[in-house]
Formats: sequence, C-alpha cells, structure tokens
Amino acid sequence: MPKNSGDTNPAIRQQTDESLRAERERADRALAERQQAIHDEADNVIAVAREHADAVLGAAREKADERLGPDTGQPLATRTTLEGERVAEDAAVQDERETADESLRIEREETTRTLRALIPLDREKTDRYLLTERAIWDDAVVNRDDFLGMVSHDLRGLLGGIVNAAAILSMQASDSADGRRAVAQAERIQRYAARMNRLICDLVDVASIEAGKLAVVPTVSDVAALVTEAADTFAATAAAKNIVLDVQTDERPMQATLDYARILQVMTNLVSNAVKFTPAGGRIVVRGERVGSGLRLSVSDSGPGIPGHLLETVFERFWQADASERWSLGLGLYISRCIVNAHQGRVWAESPTASGTTVYLTLPGSDDPALYFTPPFRNASSG
Repeated sequence: MPKNSGDTNPAIRQQTDESLRAERERADRALAERQQAIHDEADNVIAVAREHADAVLGAAREKADERLGPDTGQPLATRTTLEGERVAEDAAVQDERETADESLRIEREETTRTLRALIPLDREKTDRYLLTERAIWDDAVVNRDDFLGMVSHDLRGLLGGIVNAAAILSMQASDSADGRRAVAQAERIQRYAARMNRLICDLVDVASIEAGKLAVVPTVSDVAALVTEAADTFAATAAAKNIVLDVQTDERPMQATLDYARILQVMTNLVSNAVKFTPAGGRIVVRGERVGSGLRLSVSDSGPGIPGHLLETVFERFWQADASERWSLGLGLYISRCIVNAHQGRVWAESPTASGTTVYLTLPGSDDPALYFTPPFRNASSG
C-alpha cells in the first residue's frame, strides 16, 4: 500500500465533525435548560418564602386589628399611626424585594456571561486536541497501511509455502495407516492455512475500506451464476452436516454491472455463516431474483435465529455470535455491508421466528458503472 498522508476516509471525518456539532448543540440546549430550571427553582423558592412571610405578616396584623377593635376604646390617633406604620413597612418590604430581585438579575447575567466566555475557550481547547489527535491518527493510518501491506504479503508467501509443502506430503504419503494419518494431518494444515489467509484478507479489507482505497472492478456479470457458485463452494461442507443446500434463481436474465469477485465474497460469507449456524439435518436456501429493475439475493437458514435487538449489531466490526470462535474476527458481515453499500445496494437480516434467519441484499440493475459505485471504494478500471 503506498504511503499517503491524506488517506484517512474524508467521510469518517465529516461524520465526526457532524457528530461533534450535533453534540455541542445538544449540550448548549441542555445547559440552557438546566440554567432555566435552576432559575425557575430559585424563583419558586423565593416566591414561597415571600408568600410565607406575607401570610405571617397578615396574621400578625389581623391580631393587631382585633386588639384595636371598636370595643377596645383605643383612640383614633393610634389607629391612624398604626396604618401609617403599615404603609411604611409595606414600602420598605417592596423596596427590599426589588433590591433583592435586581441583585439576583445581575448575578444571573454575570453567571451567563461567564459561561459564554468559558464555553468558547473549552471548545477551542477541544478543537486543538481533536486536530492533534487527527494528526496522530493520520500518521498511525499511514504506518498501519504500510505494516499491513508488508505483513500480508510476507504471510501470504509463507502460507503458500506451507500449503504447497502439505500438498507434497499428501502426494508422497504411502497407503499405509501411517500414511493415511499423515494425509489427514496435511489436509488439516491446509484448512488452517486457508483460515489464516481469510483472516489476513479481512484485516487488509477493513484497512482499505477505512482508507477509501479498496478497489473494485465493475463488469457486466451473470448474477445467477454468481449465486450458484457461492452455494457450490459449500456444497460438500453442507452435505457433511446433512444440510440441504438449495439454490433458487429467477428464470429471467440476471445481468448487472458489479464487481463479481466482491459480491461473490459477500455471498460466500453469508452461505458460510448459514452453514456454520444451521444444525445437522437443517436446510439452507440461496436465492437470486429480479425485483423491479434491481436484483435481490438472499440466504435463508433454519438455524437458531437472531434476537431482534441484534439484527443490526451483527453487521458491526468485531461482532461475533459465538465468543468462543477462534477463527473469526467478526469482520465478515461488516465487510459485506461495506461492499454492498459501495454498490449502492442494501443488506439486512430478518429473523421473524424463534428459528431461522434470512439475510437479504439488494443491488441496482443499472449497467452504468458511474451510477453504481460510491466511496469507500475506488473504481479500479478508472485508475
């Protein structure tokens, strides 16, 4: 993989920036709502306190009025003096309340100004940190791609040597019991090597997807033949588990412009998963059909099914249905979704019953590659 400091997927950065902007808007709204709630609570406390003070003052005045009733014989001058004192007290209380309200208003405005001054500073610090992290990430991506390129090349070469050596041992083994055991072990080595090669390919694919450098080669292809090839790849494995593997394709022509190898990669991954999770004696149906102007492919199995809340999760990176699975990184469905999305298609899973899952993928029927492929892929035929 060539070194390229700008190989980080721009779509990922744009998504990050959009998420940050949306998060800041939510934070601003939450902060404003919290401030308003605090202010409202403070106003309620003040209002309750004032109501209580008014009630106490009113009760005291009622008692005073009872003592100064017409039967008490108090002079009119005393009543007049008392009423004047009450007016003065009311005016003093009102002045005090207005002063307190003004102080509270000034304090709130000062708090708001302080927060408005601090928030940009905090965001500027966050932005600087983000830029630094992105620079570090760019460098890490470059180093990662170089590393994966070298390691994958070297490992594939070593694996090829292991596979060839195992094949030679199989051919040279005698027909004795020891020879047959040697052949069985050589075949096991070949299977393990194939699995290791699949893991290496998945890691390289994920790195290329994230860097926007995974190439596709669009050609006009027979999708019916593709579906049949994907099923035939696992016919022997299914038969060994006594699983019925059925292929159903539309009788109408199923031509489309696509990357045959990449869509075959998707379909073989789906069929492989179906075989893995379908119990002995089960059934798998691989379908290909025309839907309107497009195509719909699907793989149905009679396995244990997928809980509804996990139907989207299964397409995330590193997700595994069986945590004890040692020969999988949980990347197959993630890579498959990226490949289908790049073809402007859609892939999803349905599991409406307690047993059985169907994974669907749709593809456009257009023969125009310019309308067909989108990032994170680049069109290999156009350079």
